[in-house]
Formats: sequence, C-alpha cells, structure tokens
Amino acid sequence: MAGNSGGPWGGGGNSGGGDDNRGGKRGGRRPSEGGGPQIPEIDELVRKGQDQLRVLMGGRGGGGGNGAGGGGGPAFGRGSILLGVVIALVAWAAASFYTVKPEEQSVELFLGSYSSTGQPGLNFAPWPVVTYDVVNVTSERTEDIGMGRGAESDGLMLTTDANIVDIDFQVVWNIQDPAKLLFNIRDPQLTVRAVSESAMREIIAASNLAPILNRDRGIIADTARENIQETLDDYESGITIVRVNLDTADPPGAVIDAFREVQAAEQERDRLQRQADAYANRVLAEARGQAAQVIEVAEGYRARVVNEAIGEASRFIAVAQEFNTAPEVTQRRLYLETVERTLGQLDKILIDEATGAGENGQGLVPYLPLNELRRGGAASSNTSNGGSN
Repeated sequence: MAGNSGGPWGGGGNSGGGDDNRGGKRGGRRPSEGGGPQIPEIDELVRKGQDQLRVLMGGRGGGGGNGAGGGGGPAFGRGSILLGVVIALVAWAAASFYTVKPEEQSVELFLGSYSSTGQPGLNFAPWPVVTYDVVNVTSERTEDIGMGRGAESDGLMLTTDANIVDIDFQVVWNIQDPAKLLFNIRDPQLTVRAVSESAMREIIAASNLAPILNRDRGIIADTARENIQETLDDYESGITIVRVNLDTADPPGAVIDAFREVQAAEQERDRLQRQADAYANRVLAEARGQAAQVIEVAEGYRARVVNEAIGEASRFIAVAQEFNTAPEVTQRRLYLETVERTLGQLDKILIDEATGAGENGQGLVPYLPLNELRRGGAASSNTSNGGSN
C-alpha cells in the first residue's frame, strides 16, 4: 500500500507525495510516468495568452505566477484610448466634410431620401446618416443622332409628302437640377437620345421635303429644341436643352442623283411659271388701264350730255317765260336767230328786189371773180407741170 500512496503520478510517501503534487501545480510541470516529457498546465497556457493580449493592447508583459498575481488582466492605457478616439474622429470628418467645385453641385441624402443641394465650396454631410453625390452641372454634353453616328436608320425619316430624308443633328444639353436627374432618370444620355429622335421624327413627319432641304432648317432646329425640352420637363428630368444643331438634311445616297434631277426640273418649272405670271400681270395691267380710260371717257361724255340737256332745258324755260311776257317780240327774235343760224353757214348773196334790180333790172353791176379765176388757173398750171415731169 505504501507504493501506491504517491497517487497516479507514482510519487513516494504520503507526506512527500502531497508536497510533490502542490509543487507540480505551481511549477507548471506534471511528473510523467517513467520520467518522459511534461505537459504544460492549463493555468500556464491561460497566463501566456493574457500576456500576449496585453502586449498587443499596449500593456506590459507579465512574468510567471498565477493569473491574479502575474501582470494583472489586459489593461488599456489612456493614451491608447485617446489615440483611438482621435483616429475615429479624423476618419468620420474625412467622410463627412467634402468640397464642391464651382462647376458642380451636390445632392445630400438623409437616410436615402433627398435632403438638400450643396453649393460650391466646403459642405458638411454627417456620415453615415447623410450621404452625398456630386454632379457636374455646367459642362455641356452632346448627343449626336444621324447616319454614321449611331444606328444606320437613326437619321432616315419620312416626310409628309412620302419622301425619305437623311437628317444629321446634334443635341447639346446640361444639368439644371441634379436632384431630379438622380431620382427620376436612370440613364440621362439614353433618355435625351430617345426623346430627341422622337421629337425630330414628329417634326419631319409634319413637313414637306423641299422646305426641309432649303429654307426651314433654322425653324426645324428651334422647334425641335422646344419639343425636346417640353418632354424632358414632363419627365421632371432636371435636364436643360441648350441648342439643337441641324448639320445636314439630304436625300438618301441611293436616290440622290434622281432627286437632283427632280429638283432641277422643279426649278425650271418655277422659272417658267414666274415668267408666265409676269406676262399675265403686264397684260392684265394694260387691260385694266384701257378699261379705266374708256370708263373715264364715257363718264365725261355722260356729264357733258347731261349738262347740255340741262342747259337747253333751262334756256327753253327762260325763252318760254319771255314769250309769255312779250309774244311778238320774242317770236321775231327767235325767227331772226333761226335764220341767222341757218343762213350764216351758206355762201349766198341776198339782193333786195326794190333797190337791186330797179325798174329795168339794170341796178346790178356785173362782177367778175378774178380771185377765183386766178386760183383756178394756178391749179391747172400745177397739174400740167406735174404731168409733164
């Protein structure tokens, strides 16, 4: 029995065995059977782990001994805590303060919802409660639509007179309200392109081909800008259309030669039509002038005849009044005036029978018209001279 008093570790007597067991616990080694390698105690492993944790946390490494008396538990110094707080504050400030350039604006989000719009300069958004997105709002962006820029059918459009025209145009835009742009539009570039192409097709579909190619290019560009802006405003996109540049407007390449021949024929037709219009205007003006002249002559004749009739009527009325006053005198005056007016145009000589012929008819002296004879002789001589020549 004495041999077994050492316990399972094979110690000596009772007194020695007890001391050996206590020493084994404090020394950190257990005696092994047959004097082999010793297994570390659990307390020693815990102590070593505590020492390593203190070193990592800025403390001092502990010596031997148990967990309560070696170096104490893991301790944090005031400097370590202050340093950690400063580092956290610097990181938080770096995430919260941000700078906005003059050509930019920022959109601040409070827990994912729109809060405010930041202006150029230093702005504060306390992270992580408030986040932000910075958007360039002054630079102009362009979207090119037409042959050679996108799909081959982008620029081919149908006019109202069933013709096809190839339109190449450029849309210049910028951002007016970044908050609306971020929350209402998923792809701004694709949206501007789709709206611009739709608006241009609507305008071309309501126009004839000739004005598009000649005189209405500026009108089409202005109308397109207005329609695109109106549609984007309905979408609340926050986009402003600066201008629309209509670069080219030509027939498709496959029919451009035939189109040019048609254009030349139309120009010749217009020239001949203008000549005909000018001739018609000239002839019509002359006819109107002649008609006006005839009307004026007729009006003058009518006025003259009417005035003469009024005068004759007035004269007749005056004569009738005089005749009623003195019939004999008036009758004799009318007779004399009538005879004077009738015989005044005749080449006659009146001879009074009582004073002219006398009793024997010898009162007249024969008269030889020498002047008439001279004129007759001169005329006969001129006639003979002309015949001999």
